[in-house]
This record gives sequence, structure tokens and C-alpha cells, in this order.
Amino acid sequence: MALSRIWSAFIIIAIAVAAFKILFFADSKSIFTNMVTGKSGDTVVLVKNSNHLLPNQLNDSLLPGKKITNNGYTYYNNNGNIIKFKLQAADGIIETCQTAVTLSLRLIGFMALFMGLMAIAESAGGIRFLSRIIGPFFSKIFPEIPKHHPSMGHMVMNFSANLLGLDNAATPFGIKAMESLQEINPNKNTASNPQIMFLCLHASGLTLIPVSIIALRAAAGAANPMDIFLPCMIATFVATIAAMFIVSIKQKINIFQPVIMGWIAGISAIIAALVVYIKSLSPENVQIVSGNISSGLILLIFLLIIVAALVKKVDVFSSFVAGAKGGFETAVKIIPYLVGMLVAISLLRTSGSFDIVINALKNLVSYFGSDTRWIDGIPTALIKPFSGGGARGMMVDTMNTFGPDSFAGILSCILQGSSDTTFYVIAVYFGAVSVSNTRYTVGAMLLADLVGIITSILLAYLFFSQIA
Repeated sequence: MALSRIWSAFIIIAIAVAAFKILFFADSKSIFTNMVTGKSGDTVVLVKNSNHLLPNQLNDSLLPGKKITNNGYTYYNNNGNIIKFKLQAADGIIETCQTAVTLSLRLIGFMALFMGLMAIAESAGGIRFLSRIIGPFFSKIFPEIPKHHPSMGHMVMNFSANLLGLDNAATPFGIKAMESLQEINPNKNTASNPQIMFLCLHASGLTLIPVSIIALRAAAGAANPMDIFLPCMIATFVATIAAMFIVSIKQKINIFQPVIMGWIAGISAIIAALVVYIKSLSPENVQIVSGNISSGLILLIFLLIIVAALVKKVDVFSSFVAGAKGGFETAVKIIPYLVGMLVAISLLRTSGSFDIVINALKNLVSYFGSDTRWIDGIPTALIKPFSGGGARGMMVDTMNTFGPDSFAGILSCILQGSSDTTFYVIAVYFGAVSVSNTRYTVGAMLLADLVGIITSILLAYLFFSQIA
């Protein structure tokens, strides 16, 4: 019910905001059209012959044929007629529906491949082996899962893929984990405690090397693209620990048990050692090393699964095909959930609801005389729970607008790496197992996201406070 209320609220708020703007703002007359049929990147003409809308300093400097951007809007002098316009930030409903289906279809290949490999691994006993290794730790934070249950191995694969930034591999592993947990779920329509704990840990987005963010910073011309590496690592680790504590409190799990604290300390030590090693590398070598580690892990998984299956005399290809069919079915099954969630998010963005929140926040902070630099980077954090691609686009836009080495540009990169796409994760993972009652999952995830956002802002000031 919680997800249903949130989804309904998104749609109602978006349409209400758009209706208010179309009634009272002259530059919003086409907003309904943009919300339904608009495409991301379309030029949306707001006002023609709009000299009165421009600050005096822009009137003086706006030469014929010259464009000037101010406060997110662009002004263009066309033979003396000043045209105010902007680029549409998100697709409308029609394009978003197509995007959701395309996204699901693109998942089919990855789902078929990795779920086929998982089927081979299960036949060869590899998943049970992983479950025995991680069992002492997982049995404490997942007390309702039977000892050596296959879901533990699936979750290990998912967390490992996330840690190394292998998003495409993490999704099928995670869905397989959810399916395993669904087998022991007494109420098939309602999220179980283990499913909630798993998704909250997954959505905290623990990643060792934010390769894509570093690459985008390099492409934007940052002086040191790697400067966000350490803050990203700390922020995502704090968010993950916060997610564990939040869900543990709700499920009455004693997080201070020696086994849990020992594993957390051990993982922290490993991460710290890797951070020290990565920091010793040049920016170029970071991308090479991280790429080799990520790709090498995938190839190692392939090798170990196939070799183990041959040793166990498993019919490898038949097992692969059987598992791959399940991957295809799962990818198609999640389409309705993705369409519903992405359309609601699209309406929020195209209606300008996000802009209202950001502007209100900036005015509030300014009123109390506080530093407002962090607000220019916050749009990435606001969009991230709804859309990874949208947040990535917002991060790039922030770097383009303020500069990759500006405080806002750096903060947006740290925020991008501090969490996962909460509502996308909920739609895909619960949709894969047809769970409609998500209980307190959304609240726990968003609270962990908030911890990650606050941590990111504090780290940005700690590491980059001298930057304008």
C-alpha cells in the first residue's frame, strides 16, 4: 500500500503543479503537451518578444544571433525579437512508456546470460558453496533464512557485482536472489523481512570504484577526475551501514553481535586497503585497473562456473538454456512495473515539480544566511532515487553549467555515487516476484538515501570547502 500511495501522490502532485502553472504563468502554456508528447532535449519555446523578461545587463549584451543562458533559461535574439526557451529535461508519457519497454528488452540479454550461468552454478553446487562461506554473517542479519539457503549465494553475487560497479551483472543476480527469497516467503503478496533487508542493502549502492563518474569527469575536463573517489567511497559505505542499522532496528536484529561487527570490521579493512592502493594510482591507471578488475571478475565467474560444472559432470548447455529461459520471462514480467513507475517520475520532472522544490530550498537556506553552494548540486540527489539515467544527466548538466571543478559540480558527482535508484530497484525487484505490499521498504530506503546525501554534503565541505 505504501508504494501505491507514493505512486498516486506523484501523479496527483505533478498534474496539480502543471495545472497551476498553465493557469498563472504565461511561459507554461504548452506544459500539458510537453508532459504527454514531449521528448528529452526538445527546444521548448516559452515566450517570444520577451524583452521585459530579461535582466537589463542581458538586454545590453544580447547581440543578434547570440544566445545567453541565465537561471536555466536561454535567451536568443532573432532579428530583434527576444525568444526565451529551454530544453525539455525529461521525456513525456509516450516516450517514457517506450523507454520502459526498451529498457526491459535490453535487459533480456543480460538476464538470459547471467541467469543461465546461475542455473549452471546451482547444478554444480557453487551457490551452496557460497552460502556456506557467507552463512555465519548472513544468518545474523537474515535470521529468517534457513541455513545454507541458495539465496545467500545469490545475494553474495549481487553485492560483489555492485561493489565493482557491474550494474548490468548485479541486476540478474539480485532478481535471482529475490526469487530465492520468495520461495520461503510465507505471504507471496507481501515483502518478507529478508527481502526488505536485501533490497535496502542493495539500494544503498555500495561501490568501490565509481568508474563511470570518473570517466564523465574526465570527459568534462576536470583537472583531477579522481578527486571524488574517496568521498564517494566513504558516502556509499556510510549509506550501506545506515541501511543495515535502519532495517535491523525495525526487525529487532541485534547489530552489535560479535559476528556482525567482525564482518563489518573486516570488510572495512579490505575497503580501506583498496582505497589506499587506488589512491596511489594515476587517474589513467585507475580506469585501467578498475576496468580489468571488473571485467576480470566476470571472466573468472564464467571460468569457475564452467569448470565446476564439468567436474560435477553437469549437462552444462542444457542447464544454461533452462536458466536463460527464466531470464527472458523475468525481463518481460517487469515491464508493467517499470512503465508505471517511470511514467510517474516523468510527470514529476516535466511538470517542474523538482524545480519548485529546489528553488524553495535555496530560498529557505538563503533566508537563514547559510551557505547555498550545496543546493546547486542537490538536483542530482533529488532525481537519483527515481532515475539513474536522469541523475547522471543532471550531474553532467551541473558540471557543464558550473564547471567540473566547481563545488556544485564535485558535489553532484559525490551524490551520484552515494546511492542507487530506489524506486527503480523497487519496481524491478518486487515486480520480478509480483510483490505488491512493500511494507516499510520505501521509507527505509529513502532514509538511507538521506543519510548518504547528508554524508556527501559534509564530505564535499570537508574535502573541497575552498572551492567556489
